[in-house]
Amino acid sequence: MTKSNITLTETEKDDLNAFFQFQLDKEANYLAAFTPKDPNDKTAYIEKYTKHLADPTINMRTIKVNDVIAGSIAKFVMENEAEITYWIDRKFWGQGIATTALDEFLKIEQIRPIYGRVAFDNYGSQKVLEKCGFVKIGKEKGFANARQAEIEEFIYKLQG
Repeated sequence: MTKSNITLTETEKDDLNAFFQFQLDKEANYLAAFTPKDPNDKTAYIEKYTKHLADPTINMRTIKVNDVIAGSIAKFVMENEAEITYWIDRKFWGQGIATTALDEFLKIEQIRPIYGRVAFDNYGSQKVLEKCGFVKIGKEKGFANARQAEIEEFIYKLQG
């Protein structure tokens, strides 16, 4: 996969249908861990993310590989801190797409510091953050809807 095959476009409402389908994948949901209470509720999903599209504090992009939607990436603000989130459709895992997309996104979204959070056992996502310069700065416990349990979450930070 070359970088030129991977593009980021501004997310449009029609993209949300693909994103909804991606998050129905049980394995992906398990690794993401901190997911909606009911990942099958399409109406709630579309409503939530349609609001996000209109929120000027959220920068949402659609990740495309050869013009096919492969995932999403966004910056949002939580407790006055910028955070990053991304989701890659499982059929695109292991190809460097998340790393390339995050690297490109960080050129567009230049707010620093910016944080990333990842389940303790989501090694792929931990590697993505580390390859893009994020440093693990701590951990917290939180309730993971996808696992119906409290789990440890690693906190990463990217300085300016």
